[in-house]
Amino acid sequence: MQIQGSIALVTGSNRGIGRQYVAQLLDRGAAKVYAASRNGQPVDLPGAVPLSLELTDPAAVRAAAEVAADVTVLVNNAGVDSHVDLVAGDLDAVRRDMEVNYFGTLSVVRAFAPVLARNGGGAIVNVLSALSWFSWPGEGAYAAAKAAAWSLTNSIRLELAAQGTHVTGVHVGAVDTDFSANYDGAKIDPADVARATLDGLASDALEVLVDTWSADIKAALARDPRDFYSQLSAA
Repeated sequence: MQIQGSIALVTGSNRGIGRQYVAQLLDRGAAKVYAASRNGQPVDLPGAVPLSLELTDPAAVRAAAEVAADVTVLVNNAGVDSHVDLVAGDLDAVRRDMEVNYFGTLSVVRAFAPVLARNGGGAIVNVLSALSWFSWPGEGAYAAAKAAAWSLTNSIRLELAAQGTHVTGVHVGAVDTDFSANYDGAKIDPADVARATLDGLASDALEVLVDTWSADIKAALARDPRDFYSQLSAA
């Protein structure tokens, strides 16, 4: 995937990882980057084009696809974490995590897949999580939504291959943004997430494991889950 000269769109771009995606895409020679957010807030980066995009509003998604009809790289970064469990947590919050992280991402993919096809195929990047592969107390809804988004990523990779669209999934642990403000452990610099992602995209990687945490958790999937969850309970 050639980033130089590409036209990119980044959802959830007004802060954190999303803002880093916009900055680094521009630094790597993207001709234009649509910086999408729920309220279309401008991003103070030369070359960034503000765009209003509410993932859970089908009309807004369709309108964004009409405006950004020249896109060749789509970065699905926007997400939400309600920090609730599945059994005892508020069901509306559980539904919101799924609506944004799964159905919202799917809605954007469905709207922009024809755009990418018309523009030569291009690429889609879905920002997932290490929690795609395990859960943690208080993160049941988010983990379930990200697991669904991982499966979505694998499915659209197959469905869009014929039109020449490359699909990359990005897995990462805690990142030093407002999103993980309540987490007390070690956190990754959001700039490192964007850098690893774009390096992976440039080399046509299907999957980017940004940190050791994500790599270790994926490796644990091949082993007896009893061992992994016993260690998790002890922690």
